[in-house]
Amino acid sequence: MGNVSFNDVRKKYGDIDVLHGIDFEIEDGEFAILVGPSGCGKSTLLRMLAGLEDITHGTISINDKIINDAPPKQRDIAMVFQSYALYPHMTVAQNMGFSMRLAKASKTEIAKRVSEAAEIIGLTDYLERYPRQLSGGQRQRVAMGRAIVRDPTVFLFDEPLSNLDAKLRVQMRAEIKSLQQRLGTTTVYVTHDQVEAMTMADRIVVMNAGIIEQQGPPLELYDNPENIFVAGFIGSPSMNFLPATVVENGLLLPGAQFLAINTDLPLQSSVTMGIRPEHLILDEHGLIAAIKVIEPLGSETLLVVDFNGHAMTLVIKGRITEQPGDTLKIRPLEHAYFLFDPNTGKRL
Repeated sequence: MGNVSFNDVRKKYGDIDVLHGIDFEIEDGEFAILVGPSGCGKSTLLRMLAGLEDITHGTISINDKIINDAPPKQRDIAMVFQSYALYPHMTVAQNMGFSMRLAKASKTEIAKRVSEAAEIIGLTDYLERYPRQLSGGQRQRVAMGRAIVRDPTVFLFDEPLSNLDAKLRVQMRAEIKSLQQRLGTTTVYVTHDQVEAMTMADRIVVMNAGIIEQQGPPLELYDNPENIFVAGFIGSPSMNFLPATVVENGLLLPGAQFLAINTDLPLQSSVTMGIRPEHLILDEHGLIAAIKVIEPLGSETLLVVDFNGHAMTLVIKGRITEQPGDTLKIRPLEHAYFLFDPNTGKRL
């Protein structure tokens, strides 16, 4: 197995800086997910680890060995792409064993490894089929099987589920996580989908504009975001934000509505209050808001309300009888809110 280290890694395309000094380490056997919006640099970082992009500055190491100048085939990695990258004229078995054939492995060894991998991912009955005869999920399994056959030190996944429908994505999330736990192989996975990151990762690395905003276990990032970006990116539906002013015994919110909270911040300080949709409840003594949208989901109801010109989202257990245009009263659960500096975005 192996660990992976990034030390002051930077990337430039001409005069454009894409990565601004990335530092973090992935432990042996860890499932690490790089997450962030499009253009944040996560796929570039993965491709640098794979040897598909040059490193402008800094070092990347696998098992404490710097690999900056090593060709991809010497890095002991296996990559699963978004597009599957299967050879259409080869059977499943031939696709899975292709890298071993290039490495001059014997036919017996190739057949043995392909058979073992196919059993792990449930493709034993499909080995003689061609990619065109498979569903999207089965093609993704073939791509994973091809990686397993290589028995690498590190698995790399580049948004592997983005081409699948919603139901299949959920199924494949569970399969990939289960597979990684069974094999114990260090895994680096890139996605823009924070739900994938929350449900699969041992550790999430949140990237934005070429830097790491925060990293840690999924629930740590959810419970203790260090800034507005992480708070708004982690969690679905995303966190609500309201401008507020610190007054005696609480906050003055839009519409001059008062929220009683305890804070040591100086009076008249401007802050941004963050509150998650699931931490807002209906309360007859709460703050007045008008319903804009109702989305019944069965066991719970998602509401979008207008709070004095600011849209807010609530997730309510059960169902409601109110209609769009009606008013209701809401309040945040005690100690379930966050305060941020509106200028720096940092949590206060």
